[in-house]
Amino acid sequence: MNTASLKIPSLWGYLQLMRPANIVTAWADILAGFAASGSVVALNSAIAGQATLATLEPLPWLLLATTGLYGGGIVFNDVFDAQLDAKERPERPIPSGRASPQGATLLGSLLLLVGVLAAAQVSLFSALIAAIVASAALFYDAWGKHNPLSGPLNMGLCRGGNLLLGLSAVPTLVVERWFLALIPIFYIAAVTTISQGEVHGGKSRTGVLALLMLGIVLGSISALGILPDYSLIDALPFLALLAGRVLPPFIQSTRNPNPELIQTAVKTGIISLILLNAIAAAGFAGWFYGLLVLLLLPISIGLARLFAVT
Repeated sequence: MNTASLKIPSLWGYLQLMRPANIVTAWADILAGFAASGSVVALNSAIAGQATLATLEPLPWLLLATTGLYGGGIVFNDVFDAQLDAKERPERPIPSGRASPQGATLLGSLLLLVGVLAAAQVSLFSALIAAIVASAALFYDAWGKHNPLSGPLNMGLCRGGNLLLGLSAVPTLVVERWFLALIPIFYIAAVTTISQGEVHGGKSRTGVLALLMLGIVLGSISALGILPDYSLIDALPFLALLAGRVLPPFIQSTRNPNPELIQTAVKTGIISLILLNAIAAAGFAGWFYGLLVLLLLPISIGLARLFAVT
């Protein structure tokens, strides 16, 4: 037997399954929701040394929760796609042997459990939101992504629920500001729509649909300026940066829907979720807090050079 051909699971392989660059974008969801909850006022007080620990306590738990939820969901994506990846993407950890299906299933289950339990440390309402996000992620992994219409909305629901998880730092505001979840829902739906051609190539009409959804997102963010505690002036620089970053690759891949351009558009769209959240963070908590969220972008870009994003 040729020992060089042995496939041995490795810690690196399991880390690749979690897509760390993507998890950083999920942290930005939480930070944006935390800002929309008004809790950043407490964070500003903490900088001045005036906040109580109890006021800030939800944030680290919510960040841990989204790490588990997103990490677990993305691991199960590869578990359900193992046979397909063996044909189309043999370099992925499971078909290449760097991770085993059993080990990946255990890892994904533990991560989702950690996500729900961490959210429960904030409130039972937060735990309920986390459980819904976990269920939506599993449904997407197993069935939702195979439907070209409901799949993108299903994935968007996961990201919208993640933002509501951050907002649940103040549970009563989830009821008042649930509509904020529609923005990441439409955004990630646009990214998921265009991603349908990242292996074999896509169709221009799919790209047009994705661009229409991006237009809805950009318009909706601008409309948040009608809220009394949202500063559109603080958000505008981040909004311009988002448009300048995501529109060119989306337009290019719509004109020429080959796999390479589509993969670039998808990768840019996923990482730019941080920019989307920075817009909300800046509008609700000021440009400086938006800038702090934006600092996650170079971290995610750096991790994207080491780990697959799509």
